[in-house]
Amino acid sequence: MQSRNVNLQRENNLKITETNLTIMMEFVLLGFADIPQFHWFLFGGFLVIYLIILLGNGIIILITKVDATLQTPMYFFLGNFSFLEICYVSVTLPRMLMDLWTQKGTISFLTCATQMCFFLMLGVTECLLLAVMAYDRYVAICNPLHYPLVMNHKVCVQLVVASWISGFPVQIGLTCQIFSLPFCGSNHINHFFCDIPPLLKLACGDIFENELVVYIFAVLFVTLPFLLILGFYVRIITTILKVPSKTGRTKAFSTCSSHIIVVLLFYGSATVTYVKPKSNQYEGIDKLLSLFYTILTPTFNPMIYSLRNKDVRKAMRKFLLKLSAL
Repeated sequence: MQSRNVNLQRENNLKITETNLTIMMEFVLLGFADIPQFHWFLFGGFLVIYLIILLGNGIIILITKVDATLQTPMYFFLGNFSFLEICYVSVTLPRMLMDLWTQKGTISFLTCATQMCFFLMLGVTECLLLAVMAYDRYVAICNPLHYPLVMNHKVCVQLVVASWISGFPVQIGLTCQIFSLPFCGSNHINHFFCDIPPLLKLACGDIFENELVVYIFAVLFVTLPFLLILGFYVRIITTILKVPSKTGRTKAFSTCSSHIIVVLLFYGSATVTYVKPKSNQYEGIDKLLSLFYTILTPTFNPMIYSLRNKDVRKAMRKFLLKLSAL
């Protein structure tokens, strides 16, 4: 009788273990589950936004490739940045659209890890590429005579490649570390994609070391590029203010203004999201800010660069005239 009870206990333990294992093999993205009445409205809105991002950034990529007047380092970087924006938003937005359509947020453990890994890699690439674009403006304004030599095509390609691949090993390692944590509580992620802060809230035990690694990662790949951008623009503004001609100062500022706006939009929302105090009362604000730097900023970028840049506007008009003539 005692032996039978022991066997039953073992079977029950095995069932509990299997149940826990099943739970940990998948997560549920809550997304906008708290406002189900707006699901179809959100689906339509985000679908339009996604198409605008694809179209706007796609046009910028195309015109920077085919228009002879835009064959300069600045527009080479802009074309790469637009391609990066398409990749960056495609990591989160299609999945969110699918969840809104099906009204199911279930995501497998592996898919969640893959999404977070690519999100981190592309986010780091954006930080580094924004720093490269600031360096390009720094050389163009502060060392104009050496600009063609310093920013030759080979150097530009090397800078872009370095921006894309520099963070890959670290992001893969960070993702592996996050997903090796024990998740023993709820498997519901109160977010619309797999991001570090909401995932850490589901982890069990002491996660101080993991949080420390995340902060080190943020300093290396987010804070340092931002400080570089800040340093470049301090030098740029100092140089511009020394220009005697008002027209010259205005022209110099206009070549930097679009980039400055994009940097402020991206870094401002991302910094507030990851630096502010942790509390459940901020979860709604977290999602709103995440929407801003993952979706809305890529939507604004083509508008910012086209509406504030005469060369891009002119190239777009030429391109649209050629299309209408076909």
